[in-house]
Parts: sequence; structure tokens; C-alpha cells
Amino acid sequence: MKVAEMENIREAFVETMDYEELLNCTRCGFCLPSCPTYIETGDEVHSPRGRIAIMKGIVDGDIEPSESVKQSIDLCLGCRACETACPSGVRFGRLLEQAREAIYRHKKLSLKERVARRAAFQYLFPKKKRLRQMIGLLSFYQRSGLQTTTRKLGILKMFPDSMQSMERVLPAVPRGKQLRQREQSFPALKEKRKKVAFFSGCLMDTMFRQTNDATIKLLQYAGCEIVVPENQNCCGALHGHSGKQEKARELARANITAFEEAGVDYIVTNAGGCGGFLVDYSYLLKDDSKWAKRAQVFERKIVDITKLLHRLDFHKFPLKGNGETITFQDSCHLRNAQKTFIEPRELLQSIDNINYVEMRHADQCCGSAGIYNLVEPEMSMQLLDGKMQQVERTKAEIIVTANPGCYLQMKLGVERAGLTDQIQVWQMSDFLLDLYEQAKESLVLEK
Repeated sequence: MKVAEMENIREAFVETMDYEELLNCTRCGFCLPSCPTYIETGDEVHSPRGRIAIMKGIVDGDIEPSESVKQSIDLCLGCRACETACPSGVRFGRLLEQAREAIYRHKKLSLKERVARRAAFQYLFPKKKRLRQMIGLLSFYQRSGLQTTTRKLGILKMFPDSMQSMERVLPAVPRGKQLRQREQSFPALKEKRKKVAFFSGCLMDTMFRQTNDATIKLLQYAGCEIVVPENQNCCGALHGHSGKQEKARELARANITAFEEAGVDYIVTNAGGCGGFLVDYSYLLKDDSKWAKRAQVFERKIVDITKLLHRLDFHKFPLKGNGETITFQDSCHLRNAQKTFIEPRELLQSIDNINYVEMRHADQCCGSAGIYNLVEPEMSMQLLDGKMQQVERTKAEIIVTANPGCYLQMKLGVERAGLTDQIQVWQMSDFLLDLYEQAKESLVLEK
């Protein structure tokens, strides 16, 4: 890294970092046992305490923002488990985003990195039409026989191992025509109890459209009238976590505007990563006098589907399993940012004729972390292999998740462990809807 480049980055740290938040860290070390990268490496540089010391050192002029510094910041998953362990309440996730913004504002990237970041953050995720087109191409690849031919010819071997692995666990995605069809309102299917808006997301409403449809149906069964604002956009999480704060703010303003006129009790999410970023909009826009209060109103309405179903007593409906042993893998941002972890467990534990087994370290990151499994594949796979050891100890036949990245990562873990014929992976909404409709059918037959 050149001297001028390092000086620009240091100045950006001084300008960007919340110095008071850095000083809140008392260096007690309570965060160390909660940090996945510290557990794996045993290196203080890759711990929350170590990273905060580095950030402060750069601001104070005692440490140069070298490549090793960038490596430490990049290797962080941003899972925020350290925040739940911190007795001083340090908001490490915010510090991480500030540090990445300072680095990537001035760090000269390779052509490959520049093209990839520009394509993802500027031309793909913020543009619903382009994302639908890309997923439509993926659908064609899966349905036309091209996927089968590509695998037989070994063409995928030309790509990195991480991309080969992810290709194997991608869900069957809807056709392009289906992706362009999205109703904006849905009635309650029983006595109306709440009016809610649904945050449909970007990948969730394309690659995981089936799960979004399941979420809407569950809300209808729970007595919710639902609106799906047409002008909503990507939540901005990938941008915010990758140092693109201004683009994240732009997306936040667009989403706040899209939901303001809905007149709803709640804004429902079904992806832990999206929800974890949405509940931080007021901080993201705290320096914008026009938007700060509007962001506060917006984020107070955010609720995960599991928490709302629990509030509406969905866990009292007589769902029935088939004697399976199941376990639950936490979404880091659902647990650590939205503080939602009891409700999904109680929903699952309320199901008759299932054996729920709590996974050891279910709260530890699976290694997905947005695009982390693509940009840091080695550490991601280390974490995943450790996670699968815990899964095997539960003897579970079904793993339930609450985030699309976790879902794909756990599916990959099952494949890597050679357990595809023994363990299924479900997203929470799909799993609950499947059991609900089975139970509803049984009640009809009994009558």
C-alpha cells in the first residue's frame, strides 16, 4: 500500500470513526469467546478487542492502515455476537462499517474487485429489474438442461471452489414471468387482527420467491391484512457492511418513503440479515435532519415474522410433525441485532410429534455472513465444518433457519458432510406453512 494511499485512509478514519464508541471498549476481553474468527485463529488481531485497538491506533496515528489491517477488518464476519457479550454495550457493528467505509473510500482495488463491487452494489442489488433479469437467466440455466450439461462436461471446474459449491445448493428459482408478477395487497384469511406491510427484499423476492409467498400466506392465516409497497428496494445491508454507506443511506431513504403511506401496525421481515439492517436506519440517518425522525418511526415498526406470529398466538395452533428430530440455526442479525431468538424456538417447540433438540453453539455464525462465503471462503468453510459437527451431535433430520444466507450455507454444510440423504434444510416460513396446511387439511378430513 502506497504512503499517500495510507495517509488518505488514516484521514478517512479520523473523519469517519466514532471515537467515543472506540473509547467505550474497556479491553476486558469478554468478547473473545463469542468471536468466531478469534476462536478459529486464536489471534487477538482477529478479535473485536484487537480490531477496536487497531481502529483507535489508526485514528491516534500510532498504527498505519496497512494490508494486514485491511485483512483483519475484512476477516470479520460482522455477526455482532460480541455486542451481546460486551458489558459496556459497545456497538461493534457500527464501528466495523465505519472502518470499512474509511478503507474502501481510498483503497486502490484490483480491476477484478472494482468490477465485482460495482456490478453488485451499483447495477444489481439496487435495481429490481436487473436482479429479476439475472434470476431469470438462472432459471433458464436450471430448466433448459444447460445446468445438467455444464456439470457433465466439468465446466464448473473452471470456477473457484466456493462458486462451484454454491451452484450445487441453489434452490430452483421461479421463471422470469413469475418474477414480474407481485400483487400489492392480500386480505386476512380469518378475523382481521393486524394490518401489516411486508418487506419483500431483493434476493428474497427473486431467488427465494417461494419463501416470501409462504410468509405472506402465514400472515394471512394469522389474521393479517398485508400490503407490499411496490417502490420498496434492497435494504442496503450488503452496501453498509461493505463500506458503501452513502448508497446504503440512499436505499434507506427510498424504503422509508415507500412504507410511510402504508398506514400499518408492523413492517414484517423474514430475512434476519435484512431486518438487522432495517432496525438500524435511525443510526444510519442520524446526521440527516430531514430523515432522522422518519427513520425512527420506520424502524419501530420492524418485526420478524417469527416474533409477530408468536404475538398472534400462532404457536397455539395444533401443528403436528411426523416424529422428526429438528434443530434451529440462529441468524446472527436476527439474534444479535433484532434480539429475536426465543420466539422461533417456541414456535418450533410447540409443534406436536416432533423432537426439538437445541444445537450447541446455535448462536455462533455459520460462516455465510452476506457475501463472506464468497470473499473469505477459507474461514467460511472452517466455520461451516465446525457447525456441522454440532448439527451431527443433535441427530437432527431437519435444520430450520431464518435467513436465506444461512439456509444456503447449511445446505452446503450438509452436502460437504455427505448427509444430503439424511438431513433436510428448511427456511422457517416454508416449514411452518407446510405443517399448517397439513394440519388444516387433517381438520377438514376429520369433519
